[in-house]
Amino acid sequence: MHVTLTGASGFIGAAIARDLKQSGHSTTALVRSTSRRDHIESMVDHFVVGDLADESIWPELLEDSDCVIHCGVDWAPLKSNDLKSHLNRNLLGSIRFLQMSNPRQFIFISTIAVHHDMRSRWRGVIDEDHPLRPASWYGAYKAAVEPHLWTAHFSQGQHTSAIRPCGVYGLDPNLERTYGIGMLRKLRKGQSVDKAGGGKFVHVDDVSAATVACVGNPDAAGKAYNLVDCYARWADWALIAADLLGVQVEVDTSSPSEPRNTFTKDAVRSLGVNLNRGHEGIREYLRELIAIAS
Repeated sequence: MHVTLTGASGFIGAAIARDLKQSGHSTTALVRSTSRRDHIESMVDHFVVGDLADESIWPELLEDSDCVIHCGVDWAPLKSNDLKSHLNRNLLGSIRFLQMSNPRQFIFISTIAVHHDMRSRWRGVIDEDHPLRPASWYGAYKAAVEPHLWTAHFSQGQHTSAIRPCGVYGLDPNLERTYGIGMLRKLRKGQSVDKAGGGKFVHVDDVSAATVACVGNPDAAGKAYNLVDCYARWADWALIAADLLGVQVEVDTSSPSEPRNTFTKDAVRSLGVNLNRGHEGIREYLRELIAIAS
């Protein structure tokens, strides 16, 4: 299939571009004029340079496309707390782009941040039927787009899906954005790690695999997929990294070792993605990060 991919130069987008190529698909990628693209040159068949908010580029972006993967986000208005610009560029832009993409398949990279307030009826085990109750502009934006996916599917028969990754780790082309890089630097200096709490994590390769598994897959139509591999405290990250570095530092392990809520994996496993890396997956990633960041 020929796939249109937004956000192709980013962390998740680059992994998707790679897997699309390896799976035999061709790709038209949207990149900004300021975006680095050397890391995806060999994976992309055609580049469209511009901004998704500019609808004049959409005909070229969608030309000969069978499927759209919408991974791009304009982070500038979110970082500057410019709500009006964010709503116009991200929310309205995504809904309009979905509308213009019809009848092509449309896969939306959403986020696990559509979930925040977990309802007691689910008894701490959250599946894809849980209502979307976010607590951030970013989560609210993603949650607001999803009903439009289902409307396009159920009213117009468009093949739509939502992929909801949690905290995505892996080697980012921009090393400074990579999970754990700051912690490694502290550990190498012998500094203690007292960052409380933790989060739910998934490897970027699993996000990409789940996304590409939806391409041309009729069973994925009208469905959302929560992508949560494991929970880890920042203390767990620090202890694993310290062990790999062979250093002894003080690590605050007072945060709860188990999460309040977990996510079921049945839906994403139906795509052939097991999500079973656990803490060993984080260890392997940190080993790779240490090797390139030394």
